Amino acid sequence: MGAKADQLTSAVKYATWALAGLALMACSPIYQRHGYVPTEEQLAEVVVGVDTKDSVAESIGVPSASGVLNDGGYYYVATLMRTRGAGAVKPVSRSLVAVNFDSRDVVSGVERYSLEDGRVIPLERRVTSSSVQDKTFLRQLLGSLGNFNPGNLLE
Repeated sequence: MGAKADQLTSAVKYATWALAGLALMACSPIYQRHGYVPTEEQLAEVVVGVDTKDSVAESIGVPSASGVLNDGGYYYVATLMRTRGAGAVKPVSRSLVAVNFDSRDVVSGVERYSLEDGRVIPLERRVTSSSVQDKTFLRQLLGSLGNFNPGNLLE
C-alpha cells in the first residue's frame, strides 16, 4: 500500500503544480490592438496647403472616422488595450491623428494626440436605444395575461 500512497502523493503534487501554472498564466496580460494610425513616413507625404481629401485618402488610407460637423477632417485612431485575468479592459495607449481641411477641402493641418500628451481622448459609441424589447412569442403571451379584459369581448 506504500507504493499506491507514493503514486497518489506525486499525482497530487503534479496536479498542484499544474493548477498553479494555469493560475499564473490566467493572470498574464492580454493585449489587443484596434484601429489604424499612419506612420510618420506616411504623414510626411501629406503636404499642408497642397493635398486634398482625395489625395490624403489615397496616400495614407481611408480614415476610421471623419468630421461629424461639416466634414471638418479625417481622424485616424489606434488603441492598445490590456486585460489581466478577470479584470476590466484598460487602455494602455491611444493615438489619434487629425488631418484638418479648410473650406476648399485642402489640408490645413496635421496633428497627433495621445494619452501621454495629457489630452483626454474620449471615444464613445453613441447609439440611440430602442424602447422595443426583443420578446419571444411565449413571453409576449404570458405578459399579456394580466392585461386581459373580458368586457372587451362583448363589444
